Amino acid sequence: MTNDDIVDTLNDLIETCKDGEFGFTACAKHTTSTELRTLFLQRANECRVAASELQPYVVQYGGKPDEGGSASGALHRGWVAVRGSLVGFSDQAMLDECERGEDAALARYRKALKQDTLPEPILALVQRQQLGVQQNHDQIKALRDRMKTSV
Repeated sequence: MTNDDIVDTLNDLIETCKDGEFGFTACAKHTTSTELRTLFLQRANECRVAASELQPYVVQYGGKPDEGGSASGALHRGWVAVRGSLVGFSDQAMLDECERGEDAALARYRKALKQDTLPEPILALVQRQQLGVQQNHDQIKALRDRMKTSV
């Protein structure tokens, strides 16, 4: 794996983290539940921290860390806004959108881990972050499913 490949992979994950940060923050603004708002803001902060953990490695391998999210993340947030204006910003809708975002994040982390070979310290970091994304996904899905059955 070349330095450019490493930088590209890491910047893709940074975009993913930024998408998560922006997405969770947007959903926190539209939920009525204090519990969910707190959870979403906590997840947004965790995504911000994850991006900041990856950024020094981009510099180390000769790149410039991405500062924003991806175009697909911006489209997703736009969809959240459109959907909310059409059907209302319900807690259920925000959980659905967060789960969809976490599905996308998991796919990008899995793709990164399938790369030829990331250097060991980066591989360990990406594996740890991927486990966190999986835990976030599972928690959001469980909350979503629980809310669906209680309605």
